[in-house]
Amino acid sequence: QVQLVESGGGLVQAGGSLRLSCAVSGGTFSNFVMGWFRQAPGKEREFVGGIFRSGKTYYADSVKGRFTTSRDNAKNTVYLQMNTLKPEDTAVYSCAARPAGFIYSDDYPYWGQGTQVTVSS
Repeated sequence: QVQLVESGGGLVQAGGSLRLSCAVSGGTFSNFVMGWFRQAPGKEREFVGGIFRSGKTYYADSVKGRFTTSRDNAKNTVYLQMNTLKPEDTAVYSCAARPAGFIYSDDYPYWGQGTQVTVSS
């Protein structure tokens, strides 16, 4: 059974940085496409960024240039480095894994529990 566990969320002031981690177990991590999504109160879940098996990355326009995702296949872990955070980045952030499919579509089969990121103004 594939399991994903996020860590690294918290409270940060606007302009600050946070790094989220997502540890994957129960599957062959290197075979997974990994995605990051977020959901703010009262809003739909939205794609943030993702990384292909090749290491190629893809980002939503709202975070491009501020967020970076990377993966360490030796540690079965994917990261989301978030810089220059804004209050509108406040949300629950979740990582997700899939063997194949569109990186930005939220129909991933495997999801983490989510971690809260709060950015104060």
